[in-house]
Amino acid sequence: MQSDAELVNAVLGGDKQAFEVLVKRYERPARAVALDVLGDYHLASDVSQDAFVTAYENLPRLRKPVAFGPWLMKITRRRALDWVRRKRDEAPLESVVPPTIHNPDGQLDEEKQWLLAAVVKLHKGEKQVVMLRYFAGHSVKDVAEILSRSVGTVTKQLSRAHRRLRKILERSEK
Repeated sequence: MQSDAELVNAVLGGDKQAFEVLVKRYERPARAVALDVLGDYHLASDVSQDAFVTAYENLPRLRKPVAFGPWLMKITRRRALDWVRRKRDEAPLESVVPPTIHNPDGQLDEEKQWLLAAVVKLHKGEKQVVMLRYFAGHSVKDVAEILSRSVGTVTKQLSRAHRRLRKILERSEK
């Protein structure tokens, strides 16, 4: 499997299919970040696609190709927040951000929706490591490298995230 840095450099060298690999690698984490802000699966899909377009257009500005994942997540979050800000003038925030995930498109069963809803409630740092580790499938070592953190820090954040997820899921069962 090629690293993010290798893929970014390939895209910058003209290989458009390398960007397709990055999209496949990060589409779920990007959608999860947007879903955290927006609360609507379809809207989150649209916003995350917009974030990929923005990332592609600004790829030459990325200083650390190894940090593509976190950079994309920041772009996605900004795009989602921009959408909320634009809609705030048109409607009250409560109607823009529904509190639960409504049947996304039949692809996620109820249990996976429940788990995703819990993940988006995690603190930013914990959510980021969980998405990179489990949604994008990176090893703990890769997550540490992507985020420029030590393996111990990432392991600790994952451990805290697991504890918080257990508590969130236990509360939602009651």
